[in-house]
Amino acid sequence: MAPAWLTPPRDTDDLEAALLPADAHRDDVGRLVLGGVDVETLAEEYGTPLYVLSEADFRARARSFREAFTAAFAPEADVDVFYAGKAFLSTHVARWAAEEGLGVDTASGGELALALAGGVPAERIGLHGNNKSDAEIQRALDAGIGRIIADSLDELERISVLAVAAGTRAPVMLRLTPGVHASTHEYIATAHEDQKFGLSLTPATAMPGGAEAAAEVPGGAEAAAQVSAEADASGAVTETNPYLGSPAWTAASRALELPGIELRGLHAHIGSQIFEPTGFELAATKLISFLASLRAAHGVELAELDLGGGHGIAYTEADAPRHPEAIAQTLAATVKQACAAHRLRVPRISIEPGRAIVGPAGVTLYRVGVQKNVQVEAPDGSTTSRRYVAVDGGMSDNARGVLYDAEYSAVLASRRITGEHALSRIVGKHCESGDIVVRNVYLPTATARDDLLAVPATGAYCHSLSSNYNYLTRPAVVAVKDGVSQVLIRRETEQGMLGRDTGFAAD
Repeated sequence: MAPAWLTPPRDTDDLEAALLPADAHRDDVGRLVLGGVDVETLAEEYGTPLYVLSEADFRARARSFREAFTAAFAPEADVDVFYAGKAFLSTHVARWAAEEGLGVDTASGGELALALAGGVPAERIGLHGNNKSDAEIQRALDAGIGRIIADSLDELERISVLAVAAGTRAPVMLRLTPGVHASTHEYIATAHEDQKFGLSLTPATAMPGGAEAAAEVPGGAEAAAQVSAEADASGAVTETNPYLGSPAWTAASRALELPGIELRGLHAHIGSQIFEPTGFELAATKLISFLASLRAAHGVELAELDLGGGHGIAYTEADAPRHPEAIAQTLAATVKQACAAHRLRVPRISIEPGRAIVGPAGVTLYRVGVQKNVQVEAPDGSTTSRRYVAVDGGMSDNARGVLYDAEYSAVLASRRITGEHALSRIVGKHCESGDIVVRNVYLPTATARDDLLAVPATGAYCHSLSSNYNYLTRPAVVAVKDGVSQVLIRRETEQGMLGRDTGFAAD
């Protein structure tokens, strides 16, 4: 019944050391302590479910990425690290990132407003999004942010119009789709062709169906005509420039001539929760090749290259994330080698870690409720028992299990029990059979109602994806550091939630 990677524990010390924030430990009576505050105190004061975020751990991870990449690319290039705010963002977290020398990437007007409210200098903010509204672009221009990542030719044209009307030049990065395979869940792989993000590097005439298919793509017929006009009979131009006629090439060429556009560089993001370095290396190599083709055709050497984020973290004992130093050194070697091969200067480099900074810094606390055993058929055809442990939250505070079949771990947090453990499934209280918080975990057989369970590595995409499903209120987010707790985001109240309903009459 248990997956091969899950081992029955004698105790949870090793698991906790690998998955919990660096400042977590057990006190003399076995209670889990986060940032100097024990979990029972946190639960009593703020209720459960509760997101707990270690400020020291967040800051240390942010600092580690900045220092590792700065060292790896020196002296050839400067480096900017942008915290990917979509993972989790509040004004406090935005300020922590800025104080550690990071910029902040935003993915909407709301995230942009939060970053600005957190005191992040506008020039250290970027705006992403595959379908930015004119209002969001205008807000970015008015604020004077440092980069707008253009996701399509249509968007590039709209940025130009708005920038000209505002009497300014928009700093633009083009998001390209390098067409590499990322070893991750389909829904969080973002560098293959058949998805909504970015500008493909594949020429329109190389699409399945050739010129006929190209004609059906917006701009495809024009791109195909461009290739036909520029290539000689031997095809020499397309051989030396493999990107000619691609959406990426069309957009880059257009960006260099559009009024109101300052083309800073190229951007790529291949996906999320990725451990293998190969995809990142291949994407960087392709983007540098594209830079070389741009220089050859237009005499312009773009100044910046953003290598994205998506580096994986440990959710279970089976995960083996790479340290920032290893990630930085591998990417730096690839970029320097590729630039040397094309006789390019190493551009200013930027990266966008989000999950890798905030994910391990977060822990979610739950209270145990109902427990029951259910008879199920085992893989060998026999009948066995599965233990279900229900908690007071679920898919409304952690949707990743439903979205991505994400795996998590959990430990008994309110006391230490080193006796017999049983294979268990932690489930939520929602009216969905897929409401699973932790699919497979060994918990003490003595686990009882009102015990606290801690689910590590929940700092990223849990609060960000939270909802009011079944009209549950969203949990508070509390930061801990040096024995002091602080509310970052207040717990929702039923009255506040119902206040959105126009038929609700508050007392």
